[in-house]
Amino acid sequence: MEDPHASQPLVTAGTELNKAEAAAVLVHGRGADAESIIRLAETFHREGVAYLAPQAEGNEWYPESFLAPVEMNEPGRSSGLRAVGSAVNAARDGGVPVERVVILGFSQGACLASEYAARSPRRYGGVVAFSGGLIGEKVETGDYEGDLRGTPFFVGCSDRDPHIPVERVDVTADVFEALGAEVEKRIYEGMGHTVNRDEKEYVAGLFDRLV
Repeated sequence: MEDPHASQPLVTAGTELNKAEAAAVLVHGRGADAESIIRLAETFHREGVAYLAPQAEGNEWYPESFLAPVEMNEPGRSSGLRAVGSAVNAARDGGVPVERVVILGFSQGACLASEYAARSPRRYGGVVAFSGGLIGEKVETGDYEGDLRGTPFFVGCSDRDPHIPVERVDVTADVFEALGAEVEKRIYEGMGHTVNRDEKEYVAGLFDRLV
């Protein structure tokens, strides 16, 4: 299949889109699903935010580590990027301007969310990467062009995450800074591959500024 995620549903929750002041595109991790990341979002929900969560075919966006050569993760990676873009467009078409849309993901979803924003730079309401980073065997700041125009970018991760090297978190933050984002990078000592209270509080504050 050239576009394996295209036939999957877009799950919605939160405030109805036609009544929302802001929206969040939520990208789930490997082995999870759209419903699970919506449940995560309930822990920092604010009234006025609509949630749109694309679903991956087989509950994974791409088969290999995000650190593998890009071609090893095709066509899932490109199909996943299109799914994120379709959700952003659905929010816009529903009446929420893109500058009030937050793109948020966890783990594999964080990798996809950050890759989408870096490859489609414009002003967003925010980009949030919980335990993730840009995709590919190597990442260089010169690989990305454009202007995120002050978009808030948050990346949080453990200093010993078994899946996400701190070095990739660092270069991801550098890329977003070079693209003109307002970067907030937080490395947590001894945390597992999870989302902690501090990260949730950051997102709640981001939503507070949008609604």
